[in-house]
Amino acid sequence: MHEEAGLIRLGGGVLAAIVGIAAVAWATGTGSGPRAEGEPVAPAMAQAAPGAGPAAAEAPAGPGEVRACTVEGGPVPLPDAVHEASGLALSRRSEGVLWTHSDAGRPEVLAVAADGTVRGTVRIAGAGAEDWEDVAVGPCAGGSCLYVADIGDNDASRARVTVYRVPEPDPADGASRPAEALHATYPEGPQDAEALFVDAAGRIHVVTKGETGPVDLYRFPERPQAGSVSRLERVAVLSGAEVPRPERVTGADASPDGRWVALRTLESVAFHPYEALAAGRPDGAVRFDLSAAGEAQGEGIAVGEGGVVYLASEGGKKKDPATLTRVACPLPG
Repeated sequence: MHEEAGLIRLGGGVLAAIVGIAAVAWATGTGSGPRAEGEPVAPAMAQAAPGAGPAAAEAPAGPGEVRACTVEGGPVPLPDAVHEASGLALSRRSEGVLWTHSDAGRPEVLAVAADGTVRGTVRIAGAGAEDWEDVAVGPCAGGSCLYVADIGDNDASRARVTVYRVPEPDPADGASRPAEALHATYPEGPQDAEALFVDAAGRIHVVTKGETGPVDLYRFPERPQAGSVSRLERVAVLSGAEVPRPERVTGADASPDGRWVALRTLESVAFHPYEALAAGRPDGAVRFDLSAAGEAQGEGIAVGEGGVVYLASEGGKKKDPATLTRVACPLPG
């Protein structure tokens, strides 16, 4: 019996060692996958999410789970011209470019690289800038368009909001072609919103913030007319009432394959299956903690291929610079 017990203990020790070696090998793997064509290359500043454990970001998260995105690059400071970076979008025309903007001031967007380097400044011709809160790149009749969301309304008092649609410029253009002004109103009255995304068919969606009312998803008509005022359609209710500050939606983006819609807050991001969300069923979301990014005030989000996500922060208390961070948030296949 003593010999058998000794053998059992020895076998258990060998098994534990094997498991330990396998765990170390798993934890140290990068697994970020190849870079998609046209996706910005982040600087080599990779760090694991503090306290989350490497395995939390390696395996794809599933509905109902909350995982931590892994910081892969940054944060890097953005130029003073976008001291309060409110929106972020990946270019479909220019490789290695992200579009961003301030929430007020001149009606212009900046093209930046993943290391924060400015590639160009483009004035949006014919646009105003009351409260720009997000930007998206999506399809349009001309191919690829920028959609700039002048939808901010802290007091929920604006008679209408506006999305400016313009063919995506080259970073060196200086000025865009004349923008189409797509005005809209909410069926329930004015709402404060900071998030916009455009689906694979070019349909424009707005998500309210949750500060002056519930978090709701609205969409424009299929073919909004430039210069006229559309009535938005409420598609889904994402909260029953106003939500606490950490849960307010500050940015959105659709994944390049159209399968997911990312809705970010100051501290987290929820990836919703697009088909369910567009049908008014906000279930099955995959959620990630963004605290490892260390953002002062997280605002913008741009989704790339393979779970690569770029985050823009406004900066802290309007004195620290805005920042750009690359993270990895593995999604189910």
